[in-house]
This record gives sequence, structure tokens and C-alpha cells, in this order.
Amino acid sequence: MDNFPWLTALWLVPLVAAGIVMILPTRSQQPAKATALGAALVVLVLAIAVAVQFDSGGEQYQFVESHEWIPAFGAGYILGLDGIALALVLLTAVLVPLLLIAGWHDADDRARRETNTYFALFLLVEAMVIVSFVALDVLLFYVFFEAMLIPMYFLIGGFGGAKRSAAAVKFLLYNLVGGLIMLAAVIGLYAVTARQGDVFSAGTFDFRAIVAAASAGELGADPALLNALFLGFMFAFAVKAPLWPFHTWLPNAAVESTPATAVLMMAIVDKVGTFAMLRYCLQLFPEASSTFAPYIVTLAVIGIVYGAVLAIGQTDVMRLIAYTSISHFGFIILGIFAMTSQGQTGSTLYMVNHGLSTAALFLVAGFLVSRRGTRAIAAYGGVQKVAPVLAGTFLVAGLATLSLPGLAPFISEFLVLIGTYTRYPVAAVIATSALVLAAIYILWLYQRVMTGPAAADNEKIRDLVPRELVVVTPLLVALIVLGVYPKPILDVVDPAVGHILVTIDKQDPAPTVAVTDGGTHK
Repeated sequence: MDNFPWLTALWLVPLVAAGIVMILPTRSQQPAKATALGAALVVLVLAIAVAVQFDSGGEQYQFVESHEWIPAFGAGYILGLDGIALALVLLTAVLVPLLLIAGWHDADDRARRETNTYFALFLLVEAMVIVSFVALDVLLFYVFFEAMLIPMYFLIGGFGGAKRSAAAVKFLLYNLVGGLIMLAAVIGLYAVTARQGDVFSAGTFDFRAIVAAASAGELGADPALLNALFLGFMFAFAVKAPLWPFHTWLPNAAVESTPATAVLMMAIVDKVGTFAMLRYCLQLFPEASSTFAPYIVTLAVIGIVYGAVLAIGQTDVMRLIAYTSISHFGFIILGIFAMTSQGQTGSTLYMVNHGLSTAALFLVAGFLVSRRGTRAIAAYGGVQKVAPVLAGTFLVAGLATLSLPGLAPFISEFLVLIGTYTRYPVAAVIATSALVLAAIYILWLYQRVMTGPAAADNEKIRDLVPRELVVVTPLLVALIVLGVYPKPILDVVDPAVGHILVTIDKQDPAPTVAVTDGGTHK
């Protein structure tokens, strides 16, 4: 099995399964659903097999596959996995089967052919996201980074709420603009490599070769040009993530999508943006990253506070949860550009933990809204009296979202703040205000929706059914387990973060220790 193409199998299985689902007969909806779920479970098994074989103390990139793709342009089919990509591949492989089960009946009221399409689109997104996480060729990454917009557009615009078309168009336009600017930067980067005949035999998109040259100062490009290329990449990733002020497409897209689609977007697809900041922005452009880091940290802090404040003021339960994600993505980006080991480790862990907590909270809220038929917070009240299990799972997911100690997001948020404080103490202090704001928006939401006497028309709200418990229970268990024992993820993430810091020539700031004469020494 040493030569087995594990990474190709990870994305090819859902891609082929998507094609099969599309051509299945439509006499019944069950074959398409069962095939999609079976394929997603196969991907989960493959991801676990890769994780078991992964050597956290081994080479930076493992399971490497390298083949010619477009040799005339120096583009190759190059795949490889480091600890950060492994954590996100596992997150994707775990969440997609749960989302398929959560959305099991989302297309039941449509034509049977549309049911096939709905489940096939989920598998297409999974395949493209996985390629984005494991690609080691810049052009290969770009192709799938952009291609995933197409199935996401149809998932939002074809199966969402009343204003789904407008939300889908806004999602597509924002991300296409970011992608087109990134394309110009990708071409510019290729041109830079093509001019360095003493370093590269020809122009190349090989990520590893370009990073090696960049870290050695051998790209030979004008710093202003490298800054411009960095901004081209960063703009696309900031839109995808999303980073304030490029976030405005997210609330509408999340609210108008089905809950399963919204979680696919916020918990999985948007992580490609933050992952790409770590892999491409920092490592391809180390000097430019350092130049712009203070500005990006500032935007991240604004996003943290902005998202939390706007969440407090929402009257729509799903929109409230969407705004919390803007705040959380601010934390992730803050840790990345703090450029410390604690900050970047915390950011990677936050990507995983945010995926789990947002999935749990958004899906439980979706189950509630499907029962009551409205997203208005004012329409609820007393739900815990008639649906105690639903209320209990909502509370645990909400407490995870506000980073309660003992639940998974606390560890990652703590690491981000500690890592940021050592380099940007003012930013870290301001960001901590979100801890208080998060407690306000989650606990106030729970009070208005779940406590008190049962409001009119809420008496008949039924509790979670077995299918929904199958979705929610693994997420809550993971949040609890990783909250008290995050070591398995940290063990694979830490070496990858160390490689990145070495590549960009950054070290953790030395601690300052007070001495008895009132001075300080390092």
C-alpha cells in the first residue's frame, strides 16, 4: 500500500460518486441519498487511514504525489499533506456525512431529479475542498479554489429560501472578483519565476520550489511587486474567509441556504480561505506578510468586535449565528498574522473547533426553525419545556460557541490570544472583549428562545428525532473530548506550524522578565 494514491482517492471518490448520483434513476429518492452517504463514509474511512499513517515527526509534506499536468506552463499534479491540511481534511470528512444526514429531507418537496442534484453537489464541494487542502501546485490550487464556487452557487440558489437567488448571486460575485484578482497574482508569480533562469529551469507553479526560493531570497523580484502579488492572494482569501470588511455576502448566503448548506459553507468551504493564508500568503511572500501583518491584525480585531456586536442586535436566530462566524474568523486570522507558534497553532485548532461548534449550533437551530416555520427570535420562548433534548443540545453548542472552558473552542481561542499578546498586546486586549460579547449574544439568545413559558404555537414543537440525534451527538462529543484533550490534533499541527515559522524566518518573541531593580531583561 506504500504506492497507493491516498490523496487522489480522497477527492476522486466523492467526485465519481457525484457523477453516479446524478445518473441514478429518479423513481425513488433513496438510491441517490444512500449512494452519496456511502461515498462520504468511504472518504471518512480513507481520511482516518491517512491520519493513522501520518508521521507527525516526519517529512513536512507526506503522501506526496507528483505527475506532469501542463508541462509547457510548469504546472503539475502535485499533492501533499502536512499536519494543518490533515486536520482540515479530517474535519471535512467528518462533517460531510453528518450534513448529508442533516439535509436528508431538504429536497424531498422538489422533483426527484433535484434530489439527485442536491446530494451530488455536496459531494462535488467535498472533492474540490479536499484538493484545495492537499494541492502543492499553485495553479492546481487556484483551479479548485474557484471551481468550488459553482456547486456552492447552485446549492444556495437552487435549494434555499425566498431570497436565495439574490444571496447566491452576491456570494458568487464577491468570490469571483476575489478569484479574478488572485488569478492576476498567480500569473504574476509565474512570470517572476520564469525570469529567474538561474533558480528555475523555466517558469513554475510548484509551491515547494517557489517557497524554497522565496525563503532563500532568490525570487529576485522588486519588493513592491511581491507586495502587490501578496495583496492579490490575500484579497481572494479575505473574501472567502471572510475578513471584515469583505464579509457582507456571508449573512445573506447563510440565512437563505438550507442549514446543511450553510454549515458546508461556513464550517468547510470558508476554511479554505484561512488555510490558504497560512500556506500561500505567509510562505510565498514572507516579507510582504510581515509588512502587512499589522494592518491585517487590525482588520481581524475589528471583525472580532463587529461580528459580536451585530450578533447581539439580531432578531433572526440564523442571522445571529452567521454573524458569530464573522467574529470567529477574525480570531482565526488574528492568530495567523500574529506569526507566533501559539497563535498559528491556536488558529489551526480554531478552524477545526469552529467547524464543529458552528455545525452543532446552526444545525440544531435549523431543526428548531423547521418545526416552528420562522427564524424570528420573538416567536419563540419556553422551548425547553416541550423539547428538552433540543434545548439541551442547543445550550451545549452555544456554550462551545462562546468558548466556555472545558469545550473545544476555549483552547484555540486561548492560544490565539496568548500568541497575539506576545507580539500585539493592544490587539489581544481588545479582542478579549469578544468573550464578554459572546456570552451576551448566546445566553440572551438561549433565554429568549428556550426559557420562560411556552409561547403561542410552541406547545407542539417536538423534540429531536433519532436522525437528528445521529447528527448532533458526534459533534457535541467531539466538542467535549477536544475541550479536555486536544493533544491528538496539537501533535500533528505543531510541527507544521514550526515549519511555517522557519520558512518565514519568524521566532516567538522572547519573554520579558521583571527584575528587582525595576528594570527588565530578556
